[in-house]
Amino acid sequence: MNRRDFALGLGATALLAQSARAATEPVEGKDYTKLGTPVPVAVAGKIEVIEFFGYWCPHCSQLEPVLEPWVKKLPSDVNFRRIPVAWQAQHVPFQKLYFALEAMGAGGEVHRKVFDAVHVQRLRIDNDGAIGGFAGVIGVDKARLLDEMKGFTVASKLNVANKSFASFQINGVPTLAVNGRFLTSPEMAGGEEQALRVAEALIRKARTTR
Repeated sequence: MNRRDFALGLGATALLAQSARAATEPVEGKDYTKLGTPVPVAVAGKIEVIEFFGYWCPHCSQLEPVLEPWVKKLPSDVNFRRIPVAWQAQHVPFQKLYFALEAMGAGGEVHRKVFDAVHVQRLRIDNDGAIGGFAGVIGVDKARLLDEMKGFTVASKLNVANKSFASFQINGVPTLAVNGRFLTSPEMAGGEEQALRVAEALIRKARTTR
């Protein structure tokens, strides 16, 4: 291949790669939405990804098996966190449970057990008494769990969480918020894995616009 043909070949390859990227880039208004007013991130200098979820939500349970390994592979410049959402009073104990487990240092395995209890075993754990009985199932101390749920730390986090999903204008879960600016979800993106691919594209977009 001569130099001219080689150069033409490189140009064609570059154009094809560019076209492929354009074809796979998420579309605003279809795969994700952009907030009119950005929300500040929790950790300065980090790109933030928030999962708004509820233990009571079957779609959140479906997302969890693909979300957890995805989170473990996020690069060091990305800060991931979860915020539990409550649309009605019966959802509030689930919020308290999440924040109490977080305060106790319970990991992803316990997080998954709660989803399984609600959506696989069909257990009713939407009140403090039922949650206390459930503590042994997930291998945590009942007295401490209930104390944490009633404590100041959980109450404060509950207040912050409620303000947060109002600021993000969340109207469904699960929703992934990227860097306080973009929102996507399995419903918008067309599936759980597709939503994570959109989130990855939005993380890349956040790197170029911050």
